[in-house]
Amino acid sequence: MSTDTRSNPSSRRSVLTLALLSATLLASAGLARAQAGEQTLLNVSYDVSRELYKEINPAFAAAWKAKTGKSVTLNQSHGGSSKQIGSVIGGLEADVVTMNQATDVDVLAEKGLTPADWRKRFPSNAAPYSSTILFLVRKGNPKGIKDWADLSRAGVQVIIPNPKVTGNGRYSYLAAWGSVIAKGGSEAQAKELVSKIFANVPVLDGGGRGATTTFTQRGIGDVLLTFESEAELIENEFGKGQFEVVSPSVSIEAEAPVAIVDKVAAKKGTSELAKAYLDFLFTPAAQEIIARHNFRPRDAAIFKANAKRFSNIKLFSVEQTLGGWPKVSKTHFADGGTYDQIVAAQKR
Repeated sequence: MSTDTRSNPSSRRSVLTLALLSATLLASAGLARAQAGEQTLLNVSYDVSRELYKEINPAFAAAWKAKTGKSVTLNQSHGGSSKQIGSVIGGLEADVVTMNQATDVDVLAEKGLTPADWRKRFPSNAAPYSSTILFLVRKGNPKGIKDWADLSRAGVQVIIPNPKVTGNGRYSYLAAWGSVIAKGGSEAQAKELVSKIFANVPVLDGGGRGATTTFTQRGIGDVLLTFESEAELIENEFGKGQFEVVSPSVSIEAEAPVAIVDKVAAKKGTSELAKAYLDFLFTPAAQEIIARHNFRPRDAAIFKANAKRFSNIKLFSVEQTLGGWPKVSKTHFADGGTYDQIVAAQKR
């Protein structure tokens, strides 16, 4: 039986007392953590980095505790890369961002949340690791998919997340486009190939995990375009032997940049901690974890020791082959750009 506190002064006083007690206890707990030097850090990241940071975060917390004697609570937020950046711009108080494409961090810089020279603040253009785009096909590869041109064939369904809002989708689009340019083809030929591939896309999910679910659990599509780092995770989650990895003849190097969100870190007093966290990603300890999760570490020795994890594939970069991210963003992904033109043409 419920009690109406509006007509029962004693019950109303009890509710108020409990509320005040709860608030006092929460405040006391927060004060105790502050006095103990404990801080909280929020890392806003992209969709397919969840498992990586589940291992990175406790390793950093232990290293930070050993160095400073202080505890740290590390929180994560994951989603489509561009959506995540939009959330940070909209007020999500990230201390750091760990993205999978430089263009998203550039947007933060344009909004004054991180400096324009953010690439110079950490080694390797502030990208502690990279990946590439590979194909995941169903057991036996029934459609005989071997390279990018096969994705344009009639009767082949291709699963790619939306390039307008996800780094995975954007890299997949650019990998297909660049596969033509890297072999000496023209922009017109690249557009023709990409147009045919996207005509074969039955559904555009809003993130890499959504696309994986569409392919593996909903059973839609003949081939999933995904990061190299995802292939083993998908096998482990959905059963070995159900899928096969196909390495195309050429693909894109997908660098994963990181940055401090200075405006937020300054407000929260976490600037030193945020820098230490991102510095940690370049240490041998973190680079080993990165390699175990099938991301390509920057440490040459660690990459060599784990070379069998990675496809022996010719890679091209956005900067060297496609003119750099500013050009790519304006030409392909701005409103009315090449991607929008391709989609609009398919609706006619």
